[in-house]
Amino acid sequence: MTKHAAFCLAGLILAAPVLAATATTQLIDGRKVELVAMKNPAAQATVVFENGSRATVDKWDKVIDGIAPQASVFAYNRPGYGKSADTATPRDGLTIVEELRRNLLHEGLAPPYILVGHSLGGLYMQLFAKRHPEEVAGIVLVDALYPRVIKKQEDFPLLTRAGEWLFFSSMVRKEISGIYETGEQVMAQGDIDSKPMVRLVNQPKGATAVPVDFGVVNSDPQTIAFVRALYPHAKTVVVDSDHQMQSASPEVVVQAIKDVMEAGQHQ
Repeated sequence: MTKHAAFCLAGLILAAPVLAATATTQLIDGRKVELVAMKNPAAQATVVFENGSRATVDKWDKVIDGIAPQASVFAYNRPGYGKSADTATPRDGLTIVEELRRNLLHEGLAPPYILVGHSLGGLYMQLFAKRHPEEVAGIVLVDALYPRVIKKQEDFPLLTRAGEWLFFSSMVRKEISGIYETGEQVMAQGDIDSKPMVRLVNQPKGATAVPVDFGVVNSDPQTIAFVRALYPHAKTVVVDSDHQMQSASPEVVVQAIKDVMEAGQHQ
């Protein structure tokens, strides 16, 4: 648990943003949004991707290639990422979820949705599923963050807070400052135990895999027990990979999505 949370935070720091070559830009609610929207008329669900912190849509390229033949697809860059314009709106999870839903509506992609979220994006997808369960057919959490794993920003070490200002954009800083609040928003909603869910957990075995948490991870026994007890009916798959699992082990993510799609068809 401690290592997993640490690698999530290392991903927040180290993931390098790269523009998605296959994405287009659309004007939605008066703001430019960079996105990938692929409609499959034969599909029974739309697979919706949410990026981790500082990551962009191109990270999902291999996964999208693997599932596009049997699903509609939507992936995008949040405000301030890639070619998506900044925004003055709050960066808490509820705001981000509703922005995502308006993007989907703009592109004519109706529910049901299979939500796929990486790292911080996984926390947003948990909130989406709990807030709008009637729109969700299943969830795949890719080395995701969970409620209460990350401390309140005011409890971050001073050097970590200084590093945010040195190395992160304003949009990323606002998202990080909202992680704890977003986790509490998740916990304030109902349960989603009836939804098919796969939790992909990265546990690298290599000798060079050194966890780094920058002093922002709650690793006490109570938090560990709390996170382990979340989503008791979910299928958990432990993968020897990288925090950027969608790039390092895309076949694992593709299989998880297909498993959730199949489970949803049998509900």
